[in-house]
Amino acid sequence: MAKDTYLTIKEESQGLFRDRGSKFIACAWPVRSEEEIKEKLDVLRKQHHNARHHCFAWRLGAEKEHFRFNDDGEPSGSAGRPILGQIRKYDLTNILIVVVRYFGGTLLGVGGLINAYRSAAADAIENAAITKRTVDHIYEVRFGYPATNHVMSIIKEEEAELKEQEFGADCRMVLAVLMNRAESFTGKLRKSDSVSSIKYLGSV
Repeated sequence: MAKDTYLTIKEESQGLFRDRGSKFIACAWPVRSEEEIKEKLDVLRKQHHNARHHCFAWRLGAEKEHFRFNDDGEPSGSAGRPILGQIRKYDLTNILIVVVRYFGGTLLGVGGLINAYRSAAADAIENAAITKRTVDHIYEVRFGYPATNHVMSIIKEEEAELKEQEFGADCRMVLAVLMNRAESFTGKLRKSDSVSSIKYLGSV
């Protein structure tokens, strides 16, 4: 069964690590899409345009199978992978961490770089508020007014969250239900003759 909860960070956070003159500034954000990741990378690169490297790692989705890391000119495996390692260590997803390096004039070697990028990323996570999120499916349900009590009982049974509602001869509700309850929820609704339509609007 797919997981319907995951850990991420609540809001943007930062971390810092210094070694032999080089400064490593880590910035972490909660994210939901690759488009959002690209936007944040573009903004950060403009803010730190004098920095030598902007190395990053991200992971998306409750299943944690969608991820990427980038060394941005640092030796292979010395930057992006250690950042991703910290994301995995804390079991986080829907997160982007970028570590900006200002070079201090002294080469750190691959081992020194791994430690620096790992430490900066860890500091950003430790400074963040980690929170548990649910994976919800969103549905628009339309039904005749006489079915209101029946629909409300299903909502209660399946612990769905009411987002929007319109009552009249024909009623409309927008509801969020845990991913692992979605099949049961929609199955119960379809058994009611008064439910005219169930439209899947996506997941959050």
